[in-house]
Amino acid sequence: MVVGIANDGGFIPESWTPALIAALEAGLDLAAGLHERMADVPAVRDTAAKLGRQLFDVRIPTEVFRTGTGKPRLGQRMLTVGTDCGVGKKFTTLCMWKEMRARGIDADFRATGQTGIMISGRGVAVDSVVADFIAGAAEWLSPNADPAHWDLIEGQGSLFHPAYAGVTLGLIHGSQPDALVLCHDVSRRTLYGFPDFPIPDLEDAIEAYERAARLTNKRARVVGIALNTVSLDETTARDLTARTGNSVKLPCCDPVRDGAAVLVDALQSLDLA
Repeated sequence: MVVGIANDGGFIPESWTPALIAALEAGLDLAAGLHERMADVPAVRDTAAKLGRQLFDVRIPTEVFRTGTGKPRLGQRMLTVGTDCGVGKKFTTLCMWKEMRARGIDADFRATGQTGIMISGRGVAVDSVVADFIAGAAEWLSPNADPAHWDLIEGQGSLFHPAYAGVTLGLIHGSQPDALVLCHDVSRRTLYGFPDFPIPDLEDAIEAYERAARLTNKRARVVGIALNTVSLDETTARDLTARTGNSVKLPCCDPVRDGAAVLVDALQSLDLA
């Protein structure tokens, strides 16, 4: 059974314990993406041990990470970034991975959050890594590879978010992306849950992300825009997507609505020489 909730603080409320125990007694193992470990709840831990069930706390790192080195690595890397949190970075990365596999391109999805780990079976929840080691964790996640191989790295947070910018910056520096795809929810005017912080202009966001990424990869650039247009009807969404692409002079799409072909085209046309 997957505990598909990530509440504020990532804790396990006492009211959940009966359901967790019932699942164990029904013959199920448990997986959760919370900061609090299920094994730290005595009743859950003891029941799992008695019944021989497994507890998978996917948000808790199982590797020992070092600080980032900043040393270049072989292979090619794309990182999704956002104007805000929760704008579609994971979905964009997955859509691009699906398109690349359909084209026979050698690519891997690199999960950096608990849901992505559950989808791919591998990764590291970077928001659970000690700050000094986030860049090192990103280096571990996307190691040396064949020069033609692409690692598609799921982004987290936003450089513009007062609470989560730190994890974003560490992920950028450790990923050393050759390409960045900027994700944006067209319905937002302020950061989600932070009404005093406006959403940045796309041009300002592109500049900020490229400047941050070029600390560890001088060639880093934003190659496309992924819009989340779920709040719009089909006609309005397509018109806005076209206008946005023309405005910033980059390929633009809603990867859920339109597929990610134009974003993958941008990766394939990228000159990394």
